[in-house]
Amino acid sequence: MNLQIQIPPRQENMLAWYGPELRSDTDKWVYQLTAADIAEIEAAAITIEEQNIPIVDINRENFPLPVLRAKLETLSEQLINGIGFALLGRIPVERYSAQQAATIFYGIGAQIGDARMQNAKGHVLGHVRDLNLRSAEPNVRIYQTNERQTFHTDSSDVVGLLCLKKARKGGESLLVSAITIYNEMLEIRPDLVRLLFEPIATDRRGEIPEGMRPFFSIPVYNWDGDYLTAMYQRQYIDSAQRFENAMKLTPRHIQALDLFDDLANDPNLNLSMQLEPGDMQFVYNHGLLHDRKRFEDWPEPKNRRHLLRLWLSVPDDRPLPEIFRERFGSIEPGNRGGISVQRAEPCAPIEAA
Repeated sequence: MNLQIQIPPRQENMLAWYGPELRSDTDKWVYQLTAADIAEIEAAAITIEEQNIPIVDINRENFPLPVLRAKLETLSEQLINGIGFALLGRIPVERYSAQQAATIFYGIGAQIGDARMQNAKGHVLGHVRDLNLRSAEPNVRIYQTNERQTFHTDSSDVVGLLCLKKARKGGESLLVSAITIYNEMLEIRPDLVRLLFEPIATDRRGEIPEGMRPFFSIPVYNWDGDYLTAMYQRQYIDSAQRFENAMKLTPRHIQALDLFDDLANDPNLNLSMQLEPGDMQFVYNHGLLHDRKRFEDWPEPKNRRHLLRLWLSVPDDRPLPEIFRERFGSIEPGNRGGISVQRAEPCAPIEAA
């Protein structure tokens, strides 16, 4: 154990919430789009189409939303300095083509931050669909399956999802505060929470930047004197144990991770919601963890569960610890996060692949 690790006191801020409190107070996190908002969004998307602007080149300037901007600025403030998540709904996706839905989602995301690559193919627009894969395969990412994801953070400041189609059954979205988990662990097992401030190996699942190891080593909790920042993906922590030079988990590390998971899955801490077609969810990765329940899909391919995803780097966001360079590449606000591998170029595929 590293005795030099500084363990912060209990955190009392807006990120330290409990699910049942927010479940009964949706006004704190649901933002409804008006008819005027939707008309403005659609007009901006038509301009993008008429000018033949590629999705990867959409930005705040060429996707202007003067009426909606104030609402999105409030939403962004809540992500970074508030409770860390928001639901924006609902756009009429049923009347859009795949190209139009992608354009609208990317344009709205551009008001919050800059899109980052999500995989080794360079996708800045991701597709969350069951591709009939299994996470037990070493290079498969869990979002490509219908399996329970488990609580985790993504490698960006903010993750955004747009629901195009929901599953026949299941697939609910789950959120939990990493700060609340910390407070609870500090209360009941401070000896175990200390272990989560030590670097822990996490599997890159085959998406390895040039010159890097096939895993990165970043603590679950990171404290810089002002901010408690989390990074977590249990399945990939476990699968990193296959690498000979990865730090081996001791029984006490496993005990600490198990307690972390138990608290994340406690309904007295987490919040569950079902995203409906047209809903957009935005989540702040540095303070919250997100999850998705296992789902049963429709037999018809056209009806199968399908979400679009953005990883966003937010200007003027909190500083990140130096150790985050190992995963984020840069730690410069507005220019950090994502997955960058040799020869990958940003692209925005309209269909899942």
